[in-house]
Amino acid sequence: MTQIRSIFAVVLACGGFAAAAQPAHPGPQATSADGVIRTSSNLVLVDVVVTRKDRPVQGLDRAQFHVFENGKEQPIVSFDERRPGDKPDPTRLPAMFRDAGAPHTYMNLSPYPSASAVNVLLLDTLNTPVTNQMEVRRKMLDELGKLEPGTPLAIFTLSSRLRLVEGFTTDAAQLVRAAKSIAMNPKSSAMLDPATDQDLDSVAGDMANMGVNKVDAESNLLDPVAALQQFQSDTTAYEMDERVRITMNAMQELARYLGGIPGRKNLIWFSGSFPIVLDPDDALQSPFEGMRNYTDQLQKTSELLSQARVAVYPVEAAGLVTPHAFDASYTPSTNLVSGISNGGRGGTRARSQANKANIGTDDAKLLRESMQEEATLNQIAGETGGKAYVRTNGLGEAIADAVETGSTYYTVGFTPASLDGQFHRIEIRLDNRGDKLAYRSGYLAASPASLSGLNAGISLIEATAQHGAPAASQILFEARVRDADDPTLKGTRLPEGPAGEMSASLRRPTCRVIVDVRADPAEMTLVQTASGSRSGRIEFVLIAFDEDGERVNYLDRGFQMSLRPEQYSGVMNKGIPIRLALDLPSQRVFLRIAVHDLTSGKVGSIEIPYLPPH
Repeated sequence: MTQIRSIFAVVLACGGFAAAAQPAHPGPQATSADGVIRTSSNLVLVDVVVTRKDRPVQGLDRAQFHVFENGKEQPIVSFDERRPGDKPDPTRLPAMFRDAGAPHTYMNLSPYPSASAVNVLLLDTLNTPVTNQMEVRRKMLDELGKLEPGTPLAIFTLSSRLRLVEGFTTDAAQLVRAAKSIAMNPKSSAMLDPATDQDLDSVAGDMANMGVNKVDAESNLLDPVAALQQFQSDTTAYEMDERVRITMNAMQELARYLGGIPGRKNLIWFSGSFPIVLDPDDALQSPFEGMRNYTDQLQKTSELLSQARVAVYPVEAAGLVTPHAFDASYTPSTNLVSGISNGGRGGTRARSQANKANIGTDDAKLLRESMQEEATLNQIAGETGGKAYVRTNGLGEAIADAVETGSTYYTVGFTPASLDGQFHRIEIRLDNRGDKLAYRSGYLAASPASLSGLNAGISLIEATAQHGAPAASQILFEARVRDADDPTLKGTRLPEGPAGEMSASLRRPTCRVIVDVRADPAEMTLVQTASGSRSGRIEFVLIAFDEDGERVNYLDRGFQMSLRPEQYSGVMNKGIPIRLALDLPSQRVFLRIAVHDLTSGKVGSIEIPYLPPH
């Protein structure tokens, strides 16, 4: 998830034209201290999903929409309907690539329709009991096999931290393989396994066996038991604090990553969730110590996600909640006071009777916790323009519905009333009041002064250079990837010296990869001069990421092209070639290749898994 800075540092000859080093375009600003993506644009874009009887509504026009900011209607200055794209035109493939069939050669042209939105599956093992994880994975595998071809999707997991399992791809078979790699390895969350009531029951039994068969108010024999209950409550509250911290940090990291990808993003989040509040427990000596309220953390995260145009579709991984009375695996909570004061053989029957009385209390607690967890899911979905799926066992259907619903939407743009650094509420209304709307609840409008030194967004080239980002095809190219020792390279001139800006810090042993890129200039801006020559500026980026998504080495080369008429004709027919070399650790990496026209800003990119042959 590393941001890439341009470094133009060489003068090379490339395909018969002069390529002179030029200054880089400015690198990204440092990320803001609070991690909030702020908008300094004079245009606010709001993605609106319109449904009627749970089906997406298409064909609405601009005049039917009304936008209100902090209660005041605003003129709509831009409007666009987005729906899954048409089939790609096979004639788009340039003639220079049609006969390409060399081994280890890749293209950044997808055979599938252009997507109106991209999708992310987040499997949250941190907040999901292990008993539910296998069912989630099984349903996920089933649904991935049914995805419409060309649906762009990435898979992340969350345990102790956020991990990218599979970057954005439209290859369903590749997604299934990635999902299977984690499907057989469910992990119990240590933060969901605190001391149980059975543990407390065991302690009570031990105390009874030691002769503590009577509670004397003056002897304070009850204090150790109450302290144990309080300790369990404090531990639960601490673990909840940690779960919320890790989860919110992961969501904010996702927002910053996805914020660099243009358009709408649908985040399908499978989670057991957590409540946004913990109520006082009257059974404890200090009933208010375990109280928690995470509303502020959730609100900040929702704002960050919505600002990055990420709509969250939470799916309650636990499915339908079964009352304790109908759950064969349920053990009633223990009444420790009764257990100690009624020890021995008679105490067992007394404790059993007390535990039966606790079933109603436990059911009430289960219902209250379930409602609080649902409130969390509904809040984050509502704030970001998504939809929550709760109290359902149809996990697979939830994936299909989220992908379909989130791919048909309207993007409405308006000019903000002010850039005052405050959060502004948004309301969208339709002339047809019977339709249901889903959209983000507002935006953070930063003043120009507050943007000083803060990250106001990353450039398109930096976004396409992120590990796992969707491939870009504004500029088409092919890339042939070979080891430097490949026999087909014997006798050719290869770059010498260290290859890559991070070569000196690579862990030994190392190897070298050779990447031959041929870019189609049809979508580039090549300006004709008075002498009849053509000039342009182009940037080639090659980055290697390890399996944890950390950047291990990279190259960023930019060139000023000056083409005579005969050179221009040759380039238009055969493409712009360049050979790049990069030193790598001897391990599996992901190679990110990007081509950037610095004049028009258009980009092409692709990511290739690469395993050195030795």
